[in-house]
Order: sequence, then C-alpha cells, then structure tokens
Amino acid sequence: MSATLVQYEEALKGVRGRDWGRPESKGSTMKKALLALSMVFLLQTSVQALDKIRIGYPDFNSSTFTLPLAQIRGFFKEEGLQAELIRIRSAVALPALTSGEIDYHTVVSPAIAAAMRGIPVRVVACFTPGLTTAIIARPEFKTIQDLKGKTIGLNSIGGGLESTVRMMLKYYGLDPDKDVKFLATGPLETRFAALKQGLTVATAGSTPVDYLGKKLGYVVLARAYDLFSYPNTGLVASVKKIKEKPDELKRVIRAGIKANRYIHQNRDGTIQVMMQWMKIDKETAAATYDGAEKSFNDDGSVPEAGLRIAIDEAKKAANVSREVSINEIADLTVLREAQREMGFKDR
Repeated sequence: MSATLVQYEEALKGVRGRDWGRPESKGSTMKKALLALSMVFLLQTSVQALDKIRIGYPDFNSSTFTLPLAQIRGFFKEEGLQAELIRIRSAVALPALTSGEIDYHTVVSPAIAAAMRGIPVRVVACFTPGLTTAIIARPEFKTIQDLKGKTIGLNSIGGGLESTVRMMLKYYGLDPDKDVKFLATGPLETRFAALKQGLTVATAGSTPVDYLGKKLGYVVLARAYDLFSYPNTGLVASVKKIKEKPDELKRVIRAGIKANRYIHQNRDGTIQVMMQWMKIDKETAAATYDGAEKSFNDDGSVPEAGLRIAIDEAKKAANVSREVSINEIADLTVLREAQREMGFKDR
C-alpha cells in the first residue's frame, strides 16, 4: 500500500468508526469524507513542497555539528528543506560540489585553497569562527612559554593540527621553527602515552581532547578560540548555486543560524543531540559541549580577520605570492540578506 493510501486510511478512521446505529445525514458523511481527502492532499503537498538538498561533511565532531543539529531539530524543515547529510572527504567534496553531485559543503579551509586556484566555489557563511584546538601539557608546565626548547607530540607532521599549533605558539611569541620540536606520535591514545613516557611534554587536539587530558592529570595551557578567530566550518557553495538558487541558499543559512542559536540557548538539548549524532555517552557529550560552545557564533558571520589568516595560510601552503582578495574567496551577499531578515542590524 502506498504512503498516500495509508494516510487516506488513517484519515478515514473517524468516518468508519462512527456509531452507525445513530442516524447521520448523507451530507454530514460526505463532509467528513471530503475533510479526510483534504487532509491527505495537504499532507502529500507538504511533503512534496520540501526542496531536497545534499550537504557534505567530513567527520562526526563538534566543529561540523551545526547542520546535523539543524536536521535533527527540524530547522531545515522549517525552511522548507529536506536535507541529506553525506560524510565525504573534502578532497572529494569540492569536485562533487562543482559538478552538482552535492549542493553544499561545510569545511572552509579546503574551499579557500580551491577558490584561490580558480575553482568556482565560495565561502558563503561561517558557523564556527573559532578552533577548539587546545594545547595540553604535563602538569609541571604552567604557560606556553614554558614549552620553549621542548617537544610537542602531534598526530602527524604537516597537517591541520600542526598549522593551528604553530599559530598558537606565534601568538605567545614563540618561533615554532626554532623554539620547539614537533614529533609525530600518532592518534590520541599514543599521543597521551608519549606524554606519560616523557617522550613529549605537550600535545594538542580538538575538544574533547582537553577533557580527556585533564582526566589523566594533564593541564590545558591554551585554547585557539580564545586567541584568534579562524573560519573553521560553515557553508561552501558553487558559484553556479549562488547565482541560480539564492533563495535556497538563504534558507540553508537561516537553518544554520537557528541551529547555532539553539546551541547557545539549550545546553541540555544540544547535549542530547551530540549523544545521538556523535554516538558518545552523556559525560563525553557534556564535556564536548562545554569545550566547543564558545566556538559557535550566533549569526553565521565570516570573520574578516580570521578569513585573512586562513588566506595567508593557504598562500603559504601553495607558494602563492600574489595578493588574494576576499571577494575571490567569499560571497556574503545572501548571508547578509538572511541576517537582515532575521533581525540582525547593520549587516
């Protein structure tokens, strides 16, 4: 039986279930039948009215959490959208974005590098303008400056984590090329083991690494989002999508802004969704929320200073010396329109 027929059967229960021993006019019965059919039509129309979109994300973590929460808490449906979230690596997502196989992607840095190379994609919103990366050290170390001359363990050399740690060290006046040594000590478990054995004095990672480190007796020396803004995750779209479907894009942005507002206003509800989506226990979800909540904005804005930092990092990685304008990387026209409609002033 089709979904429509099932809905029809449900809607007609009131007509079939009445007491037929009591007289009822033909007109009354006909009205009930017409009402039932109207209900079916409205249900079917509401489902068909949802525009289907496909959104790519790289992993189950707090930095990519905005749009999954928007899906689970119904913010996409409020905007007339039916979202399918697809786990996909950024290297694969960007070609899929330009070919139309997916509609949006969530990670900003790879999109910046791609746009700089002339690939027609743009950053259109940012939901986490701060990195949750924390530098964790053995308890005898009290400040970042204490790490001078010491070894820091990382998951790998040359990856995103190293790039963030370098920026954090520079913030405190250390030269990451001269003042510290980086050692690849693998995944989190082996990084903590290296700390315990004294092979390294510090490591780093995104929340809930800070929580797990403190449970083992280590201390948090710094968190990236307390030091500088950096567009971590948000929304990336193709130039074609921006031109051809600005209304759809605006609704996606609005759903993301609603989700971030929810994160700030509803700790318990957010923790429940984290447990559901990340498949983690309540204690870990609570620690993840507490470590990440500050990294979410409430209006989808792309921080210009942070975007410039990200552009400079991309230029260094690609050995690009030319000036790269923000307009080559981001198109914030639709974002500003969405912000005005949602009551944000001076956008």
